[in-house]
Amino acid sequence: MQRKIRVLVGKPGLDGHDRGAKVVAASLRDAGMEVIYTGLHQTPEQIVEAAAQEDVDVVALSILSGAHMTLFPEVMKLMRTRGIGDRLLTGGGIIPAEDMATLAKRGVGRLFGPGASTQDIARYIRGWFDEAHRGEARVPARAGGKAVANAKAAPPKTKAVAMRKRALATVGAKPGAAAKPRATTNRKATAKPKPVARAKASSGRRRG
Repeated sequence: MQRKIRVLVGKPGLDGHDRGAKVVAASLRDAGMEVIYTGLHQTPEQIVEAAAQEDVDVVALSILSGAHMTLFPEVMKLMRTRGIGDRLLTGGGIIPAEDMATLAKRGVGRLFGPGASTQDIARYIRGWFDEAHRGEARVPARAGGKAVANAKAAPPKTKAVAMRKRALATVGAKPGAAAKPRATTNRKATAKPKPVARAKASSGRRRG
């Protein structure tokens, strides 16, 4: 089962309008994601620190102040410095198309303008996550010559089990004699029945 996507929704700068950010946060939560909302008037440093502390997959910024060409690059720079530059940085606001294209060239993810569908935002985030984490849920294993997904590794042998197997391997050995190495074969060894010794009839003896 795939884990939930963790998203941090932030409102950087002096922008005091957070209704849209709250609507997006609620829609992403309804889509099955874990959402952390930072609240209003956050600095880029506070947003990135919260993203690192919460170990989120996505940082989504809501910017309506017109400072997107400053805030997005600053947040991206801090994310790389903090060691979370591989996470998705996306967002939305009143952002002209040419500015969206410029920010995309700098590594910012898809940005959404006024009137964007919350379903489109959720689909975009989920699509990015699936692509970025493709194959992580599969564990390479083989059973019967075929690859098996999510197979559990065999538990390690305990010391008691190993000692018991060594004891069984040396059963019947003479005292002081070294145990013979066991032959490796795919077939199970079949123990041959020991011949029963019959007493020889003594001729010429009288009974009693």
